[in-house]
Amino acid sequence: MNENDRIIIDSETLVGKPVIKGTRISVEFILELLANEWTVNQILENYPQLKKEDILAALDYSIEVLKTEKVYILE
Repeated sequence: MNENDRIIIDSETLVGKPVIKGTRISVEFILELLANEWTVNQILENYPQLKKEDILAALDYSIEVLKTEKVYILE
């Protein structure tokens, strides 16, 4: 299963934010936890509906979004 199978975007769920399939846990939330120094194990312990692959898929999704982001320099 790749990140495309684990991350979904549905306008009915969290106003269309990308979430882990079958949950209301957003990619953004997972990134926030990691940025706040939560370990993967802490996330999995506190959110048992998640798998390690879900967290990795959230990271992969974020990388792909950033790779395709267009930046316009304003003078």
